[in-house]
Amino acid sequence: MGNIKERVAYLQGLTQGLNVNERSAEGKLLINIIDVLDDMAEEFNNIQMVQEDLETYVESMDDDLTDLEDEVYEDIDNEELVEVQCPSCHETVSFESNLLESDDDLEVSCPHCGDIVYDSTLEIEVSDNGNRQVNSDFRYGIHPGI
Repeated sequence: MGNIKERVAYLQGLTQGLNVNERSAEGKLLINIIDVLDDMAEEFNNIQMVQEDLETYVESMDDDLTDLEDEVYEDIDNEELVEVQCPSCHETVSFESNLLESDDDLEVSCPHCGDIVYDSTLEIEVSDNGNRQVNSDFRYGIHPGI
């Protein structure tokens, strides 16, 4: 932006060197145009300074958020997550795998559409090859995507 400011200063110098004055209509017009250019260059400079301050602030916020995420999600990173596809909206829903072993009645709903993707009252049978089979006598359960 300094280049614009320098160019406007050069134009101001030219008007003084050429003895352009406000007595003629053309001189009055040129001087006012150069004054407007000077104001615009100053405003551009101010905008650039504010933009740089905002960039610094956002980078600082990003660093703080990264630290916070590391602290909050530290425990979750160590746990396995189960990902299932919602039978209604087909979005992927993730939840902690220890919910599958919980004795409490629990439902996991899709955050996108609200449909239930897991119901702990559903009986899950584990076959010999390790695949989980859902008993179809129940309306809800884990969508077969797990």
